[in-house]
Amino acid sequence: MAYKFTNSKGVEYYLHYRDVTLRGGRQQRIYFFARDVRPNALDAVPAGYKVVETERTGMPVLKKA
Repeated sequence: MAYKFTNSKGVEYYLHYRDVTLRGGRQQRIYFFARDVRPNALDAVPAGYKVVETERTGMPVLKKA
């Protein structure tokens, strides 16, 4: 079951990750929220991160704890 976050407006978002290659060739994992469950959904927030909601749009983002 994917990690679900409900913002203050009542919209549900699910946490996902994607491994990307940067211009220099370095691999990096990025985390993002989507309104639906997609491949690579995460079951929990990664260690060392917390979920916060942006004030203006209400979108959830991961922030280092």
